[in-house]
Amino acid sequence: MSRCLSAPASHEALIKRSRFIAHAERCTTEAQARDFLERISDPTATHNCWAWRAGDQYRFDDDGEPGGTAGRPILAAIEGQDMDQVAVVVIRHYGGIKLGTGGLIRAYGGTAAECLRTATSEPIIETTRLNIRVPYESIALVHQLLDRHQALKLDEHYNSTGVELSLELPTSNLDAFITDLRNATSGAAEVR
Repeated sequence: MSRCLSAPASHEALIKRSRFIAHAERCTTEAQARDFLERISDPTATHNCWAWRAGDQYRFDDDGEPGGTAGRPILAAIEGQDMDQVAVVVIRHYGGIKLGTGGLIRAYGGTAAECLRTATSEPIIETTRLNIRVPYESIALVHQLLDRHQALKLDEHYNSTGVELSLELPTSNLDAFITDLRNATSGAAEVR
């Protein structure tokens, strides 16, 4: 199960006199990732390399380092730590010793991986949204079911036939919720 950051994280490493500083933050869109990059980048640094991933979408940049030695290893660290919805920027202050392509890959990927490994994170729970319609007399039972199945009430409208609710709940609870809902309302609940 993929995880996401529950708080921003940082990690610093000194590798052959070069300072590598990794910063990570939860970003669900590319626009958020680019905003994070602008906020966190250090214009005095030699390189500000980064990677971002959210679901099937991803981007990375070597920022002047040899191709494939910075952005891709950072992305590999994100995937290796089973993270999603995250942007990682690794800032390098050059220390005067060349690391070579293998050394750069290990430095960027390792700093990013350690940043993510030590970060506080939480599992990403897949959710489903649905609308239900229930008679007035069933609303108290429905609210009990919402708690039991970890459902979040997004909206609630009363009309002449009953109550319409918009919900979001963990996809893994969906089938059990619908079964319990139909049982609690003696089949009177409508699910859309």
